[in-house]
Amino acid sequence: MPELPEVETLCRQLRGKVVGQVIRSMTVYDEKLSDLADVRGQRITDVRRIGKTVVCTLLDGRRLVVHLRMSGRLLWREHQATEPHTRLRLGFAVGDLDLVDPRRFATVRVADEPPQVCRNDFITGFDRRSFLARQACRRIAVKLVLMDQAAVAGIGNIYACEILHRARISPLRPAAEISKEEWSRIFREARLVLQCGIAKRGTSISDWRDLYGAPGENQHTLAVYAREGKACPVCGEVIVRMRQGGRSTFYCPRCQT
Repeated sequence: MPELPEVETLCRQLRGKVVGQVIRSMTVYDEKLSDLADVRGQRITDVRRIGKTVVCTLLDGRRLVVHLRMSGRLLWREHQATEPHTRLRLGFAVGDLDLVDPRRFATVRVADEPPQVCRNDFITGFDRRSFLARQACRRIAVKLVLMDQAAVAGIGNIYACEILHRARISPLRPAAEISKEEWSRIFREARLVLQCGIAKRGTSISDWRDLYGAPGENQHTLAVYAREGKACPVCGEVIVRMRQGGRSTFYCPRCQT
């Protein structure tokens, strides 16, 4: 699933293409999206990321809200034929925006209000005091707290693993046992890891591609994620993989305590 850096990458690229443009046509190819409100004739005035969602503000005040889920992609086409698994096309004078989604899990809706998601976001605004008061006392593993979208927005499995490795914190430790100094390290490294992911246009391990169909470059900087059995780049210990919360967790048992 695209995480904060991937969705932020899309939003930044989309701003340069569709802000100020009028949606001239709208073609729905998937019956699962047949109830989508007609947005033809609407001008897009803003594109921003809220959590893991792409939110396009329309001139009439409504929002076009896209959540890519597992395999969804937004692809810019210069009036070319659609790719396989295209579910929706929005046509502009300058090109077409396609939703390509083989698994059909992505959601698209037109809403009067922006999505109500956690506003704690390491890129757009993080309330350290509120987070510590509400989340640092929890008995669940610290990695699961970082991935809890009600606690902090946008972080998924890849970036949670990388953040905790850089902070040298075991993903198995309960949040309540993390000291304030250790939380400070986590907050600092979270910003750095996410900013790096954005600068490199996301992490392409499976099917992530940016707006123009190009893979990201952040996979070349990963220290632990998907590196089971390889040497930790910090200490040389073998990286371990385990199941945690239904997902694979990768970490260094020597560096991360």
